[in-house]
Amino acid sequence: MSSRAAERGSPPAARPALRVLRVVVLDGDLRRRVPGATVRIGATTARADRRGVARFTLAGRTGALIKVSARGYRTVSVFRAFRREPVVTIRVYQPNLQWPLFAATPERTGAQTHIRLRPPFRIRWSLGTGGLIEFPAVVSDGVAYIGNAGATVRAISMRFGRILWRRSLRHAKMASSPAVFDDELIVHGMDGHVWVLDRRNGRLRWRFNVGAPIESSPLVRYGVDYFGSWNGTVYALDLRRRRLRWTYRSGYKITASAAISGRTLYIGDYGARLLALSARTGQRRFAAYVNGKIYGAAAVAGGRVFVPSSDGDSLTAFSTRGQELWSVHTGAYVYSSPAVWAGRVLFGSYNGIFYCVSARTGAVQWEVGLGGPISGAAVVVDGVAYAGSFAHRIVGVDVRSGRVVLGFRHGDYVPVSGNGFRLLFHGYSRIYAVEPKRRR
Repeated sequence: MSSRAAERGSPPAARPALRVLRVVVLDGDLRRRVPGATVRIGATTARADRRGVARFTLAGRTGALIKVSARGYRTVSVFRAFRREPVVTIRVYQPNLQWPLFAATPERTGAQTHIRLRPPFRIRWSLGTGGLIEFPAVVSDGVAYIGNAGATVRAISMRFGRILWRRSLRHAKMASSPAVFDDELIVHGMDGHVWVLDRRNGRLRWRFNVGAPIESSPLVRYGVDYFGSWNGTVYALDLRRRRLRWTYRSGYKITASAAISGRTLYIGDYGARLLALSARTGQRRFAAYVNGKIYGAAAVAGGRVFVPSSDGDSLTAFSTRGQELWSVHTGAYVYSSPAVWAGRVLFGSYNGIFYCVSARTGAVQWEVGLGGPISGAAVVVDGVAYAGSFAHRIVGVDVRSGRVVLGFRHGDYVPVSGNGFRLLFHGYSRIYAVEPKRRR
């Protein structure tokens, strides 16, 4: 028999079985499906229907790289296997519902204006961090990142409270929040290092040494980390090129975190000065004076800069051109970084009082006693202002009315961060994930 005849008599090769893959697109914080999302597998694109489901017909595949994009969400590319069940769920996240850096915004306003979570709350999980929590966690894409005073950094699932990875920065201490930048976590150490970790596993990608303790929390904008150190220097570190863009020497110790608005960087020092620097070049635009050392971060909002003074016992407002507008004296240290929301400024004092004052005039609108010194930054979420005190509790106050709407029996240095899914309350060495008892 000829080979051609043999070929004609052979059975045809079996074609790969066709299967329908359903990709469910889910908002990772709000737990709602995302209709209209664009889903891409290879060269094939499908649009999610009203139920947030995109359908593909595949031949022989048991896994694929799936890319999902939707308006108002960060684009996600992930590999998913689907050998048994031809259904996969992809979680996407809204940048507006994250808390990627200390005080929530580059202006350090301490106000997360997109999250809609109000008391009463219930605890969903809690976790010990093994040491003092002096600065709050940051949260991005369903993961919280927090460091303790012993410089152990943890990545924690916001859904389950499970530790995803742990990284100990040897011979270091930590007195700041980390910051999220793309797929990296930026950590400042009291050993003088900037540590850049892989967000997925905590592995060290690279580090940079400035030679003096860093207490400023990272402020990352357009790939540049702005911060000050104890040696009195302000740094602009280019994270992509891994080199300094500029430095400015103030001559006085700096512990405050930087704030940025437009093209101007604002940071306080122990010489009682608010420094305004060009974010591009580091050139000084002005220096405005308060009546004592500046420990906490200034907040910028509405064309004004609100500056706490520790041993000067006051909060002072300046215009963004450096003109002093008003000052509120408390008679005790003001370490607390202020929060600004709806024309009001919120801050705490070592006298144990949580203040709400007019951003325009400085007139006191209400005061709430917390029973102990207030050291950490104020925070506003969904119209509720939070502060923690050394009386070991966190208090939530309705900003507009001054009515106390929450009393949480754990707290010390800092109160709250979180995302659109849950808030994180911070105790001395333990964090608590809470959510409203009734969802809106």
